[in-house]
Amino acid sequence: MAKLTKAQREWRPGMPKKRRSIRVQFASVVLLTEAFVALFATLAVFGLRGHEYGPGLVLGVGFGLMAVLVLACAVVKRPWGMALGWLLQLVLIALGFVEPMMFVVGVLMALAWWFAIRTGARLDRENVVRDREQAEWERLHPDGADGEAGQTQ
Repeated sequence: MAKLTKAQREWRPGMPKKRRSIRVQFASVVLLTEAFVALFATLAVFGLRGHEYGPGLVLGVGFGLMAVLVLACAVVKRPWGMALGWLLQLVLIALGFVEPMMFVVGVLMALAWWFAIRTGARLDRENVVRDREQAEWERLHPDGADGEAGQTQ
C-alpha cells in the first residue's frame, strides 16, 4: 500500500479541504512553460551556434536549465522559492547574450511571471475574504437553510 501524506493521515470526515494557493499554481504553470521555452532555445542555439560553444556544453546547459525550471515548481511555495523564480527569470533574459532573440522572449516570460505572481496573490487574498464570509454565514445559519428558500409547501 502506498504511504499516506501528512495531510491524508490527519484528515477526518467533515474537515474542510485546505485551499491551494493560486499564486503557487500560476507560478508553477509559468515555470513549466519556461522549461519548454528553454528546450526550444537550447535547440535553436544548438542549431545556430553549436559549433561555436560545443554541442555538449549547449545541450548540457540547456537541459540543466530545463531541469532547474521544472524542479523549481516544487519549491515555489516556500519563501525562497519565489526568489529562485525571479532569479530564473534573469537567467532566461541573460540567455540573450548567447542568442539575441532570448532578450525578447526572456522579458516576455518575466512579464508573464510578474503577472502570474501579482494576480495569484490578489486571488488568494480574495479567497481568504470569501472563506471568512462563508464561515460567518455558516455560523449564523447552522441548519444551512436560507429563510423561505429551504421550505416546501
